[in-house]
Amino acid sequence: MHIDFAPPSNGTYNNSGSCRQLANYMEHEDLERMEKGIYAEGFFNLAEDNIYKSKVIKDIDSNIGQLLKTDAKFYAIHVSPSEKELRAIGYTEQEQAEAMKRYIREVFIPEYAKNFNKELSASDIKFYGKIHFNRSRSNNELNMHCHLIVSRKDQANKKKLSPLTNHKNTKNGVIKGGFNRVNLFQQAELGFDKQFGYNRQLSESFEYANTMKNGSIAKQIKQQELEYQYNKGKAEINQDNNQENLLSLNLENRKSSDKTSNTDTHIAIKQENYTYVVPFFNQKNNISPNSQIPFTSSEIVFRKNSIIRQNQIPKFKKRNRKNKL
Repeated sequence: MHIDFAPPSNGTYNNSGSCRQLANYMEHEDLERMEKGIYAEGFFNLAEDNIYKSKVIKDIDSNIGQLLKTDAKFYAIHVSPSEKELRAIGYTEQEQAEAMKRYIREVFIPEYAKNFNKELSASDIKFYGKIHFNRSRSNNELNMHCHLIVSRKDQANKKKLSPLTNHKNTKNGVIKGGFNRVNLFQQAELGFDKQFGYNRQLSESFEYANTMKNGSIAKQIKQQELEYQYNKGKAEINQDNNQENLLSLNLENRKSSDKTSNTDTHIAIKQENYTYVVPFFNQKNNISPNSQIPFTSSEIVFRKNSIIRQNQIPKFKKRNRKNKL
């Protein structure tokens, strides 16, 4: 997730006057999409969709009480998920756009408000957002991102809110509160992962990217070691899972094989009031049903008054026993 605050300039991001130029820029993609017969997203805020640009301009430009002519009247923020993150929030552009608006409303703006340390909530922030789907300088397949215009003043037009201040949670002096951008980036990332059940790799976390860009050599080496250990541990877990799956599959196959190979054909022998069930044929030992097999008494099952497969019952001749004198 990449989040940045566009620096004020004399062009599109000139924020000392009207937001009209920025609002016009935020609509530049719509005509191209409509000409191709593709739907376009309108402006949105915390509670509404498809808001007219004229309302956006009027609302932001009129919320400037007690601001000097050269003061910033609004701020431009870009929220840009990676391709992997976009695939995690939806399959189509429309699904991704709806998920992105939900994320802005439920995660980003609440974290933005909380980060001023002035007991603000999302409803205190005056903002308008616009979803873009393309980037002219990108070769990525998916490029959806969100542009935000955020008023310098709160909804009540009383408190000044600057996300570009260098003050962080100050309690004394003229400026109280402040803004911690690093904390915002971290909390917005955690909120995204929680909302969409996203399994973030260490190498794509804000902490890793920030350390590799701005950290000392020692911190960079430590991050690389953590990444190595993380990937190694993940590879071991995957290997263990593969072995467990293979073992489970082998056990299932063995059970299935044993059921087939251990199936015995029993021949019932009726004699007087009992039926003797003899394991006369065993597929596992490749014994023919016509073979003469000696068997012990323990291999005979007695079933009283029952007849099983009479057509296979062999006939036994009665032996005359002479009484021994």
